[in-house]
Amino acid sequence: MQERLLFYPPPALPRPAPPAGWKLEEVRLDRGEGIELVGVLLLPLAAHPPLVIYFGGNAEEATGGAPDVERVYGQRAVLTVNYRGYGASGGRPSEAAIVADALAAYDWAVRRPDIDGTRVALHGRSLGSGVAVQVAAARAVRCVVLTTPFDSARAVAAGMYPWLPVGLLMRHPFDSLARAPQVKVPALMLVGEADTLILPAHSRRLAAAWGGPADLVAYPGFGHNDIHVNPRYDETIRAFLDRHL
Repeated sequence: MQERLLFYPPPALPRPAPPAGWKLEEVRLDRGEGIELVGVLLLPLAAHPPLVIYFGGNAEEATGGAPDVERVYGQRAVLTVNYRGYGASGGRPSEAAIVADALAAYDWAVRRPDIDGTRVALHGRSLGSGVAVQVAAARAVRCVVLTTPFDSARAVAAGMYPWLPVGLLMRHPFDSLARAPQVKVPALMLVGEADTLILPAHSRRLAAAWGGPADLVAYPGFGHNDIHVNPRYDETIRAFLDRHL
């Protein structure tokens, strides 16, 4: 039953509207065996922009944030593709499949002539932080933004189910802590001090192990699902991207 406990695929949303003046392109990636991944690429007015690839949280239909990309990321292209089984994407989710799909999406995007594939940032939220860390360890990126990240899904699950031998049973550990020392690019980690799902201690362990400079910004009174409501959340991300992208 662990897949049902770990992955919460949401239904597809209607086609989102881009910010005013932006172009929205529906993305469909053929992953073989009849599996197609569906997402969106948003292109700003600026020519040949840098790219942000967003990996969503659990139970998140990742295209839903399309109207807000300019406010969060500024004039940068944004790609977000739903995980297998999430939204309109086919297949069933697993750690190995999700990470392989994320690498394929990266490779597809950086080859586009209308994007500056030498300037790429990753943003992973919650479950997506475990995906972003693995992509950053395997591909060239300028910087990484992680919202409510964990050291490993195994460590989070062990805290939730202390009576179970989670270390032996878990098939999708998302072990960001083991990969963090390999990633030398700057990271911004955004943490809700009132987060009861991924305790801030998990994020701090990840920041301490990061191989490059890591800024951890904590928001008192904000939790796992409302951290983005903090008025400083978007401006902190934009300022970080301005420095490194």
